[in-house]
Amino acid sequence: MATANVLNWKKEKVGQVDLNPDVFEAEVKKEVLHTVVRWQLACRRQGTSMTKTKGLVSGGGKKPFKQKGTGNARQGSTRSPLMPGGGTTFGPQPRSYSYVLPKKMRRLGLSMALSHLHKEGRLYIIDQLTSEGKTKELNKKLKAFGLKKAVLIDSSIDDKFARASRNLEKYKYFPVEGMNVFDLLKYDAAVITKESVDKIVDRCLVENVR
Repeated sequence: MATANVLNWKKEKVGQVDLNPDVFEAEVKKEVLHTVVRWQLACRRQGTSMTKTKGLVSGGGKKPFKQKGTGNARQGSTRSPLMPGGGTTFGPQPRSYSYVLPKKMRRLGLSMALSHLHKEGRLYIIDQLTSEGKTKELNKKLKAFGLKKAVLIDSSIDDKFARASRNLEKYKYFPVEGMNVFDLLKYDAAVITKESVDKIVDRCLVENVR
């Protein structure tokens, strides 16, 4: 089993932690990560695009012009898709773009994303995520650590830390339950606490799927 250093905010080693190789040293397959990211983005789509059909367009009670003698094709309503201002044929309607992805695939994607960051040296384990509740103070601390754009993962939400990180656009803070492949790959680095390691392993192991 591999080990990793536990750091403090000054990037000093304060301990070590064991890392499960099935989660932090898994073989990275791009096709799996691509599949999980596509599923996440599909589930985020609002699906509220809509066009009016001829049944939803207002008006149309009067025949636009007489049946014969005009040289035009006969029309019975201004709501027809053939008329300017009429309805749309086969236009988009409200729908859900989400679909079901197997739990094993989701967990495998998380393990691969974490393994990718760990392999490239962009996964940091810190003793604890604490803050005074001030955005300026936290921003200074993160930049001193060498982080320009990162996800911050804790075993549970700390109210002061959450308040301080809320207005930092280049940093995202969430508990282990909120960890996802899209954000892990989008940001430059990931910072996890020592306490969250066991929870992350429990969430990512495929063997735990029921």
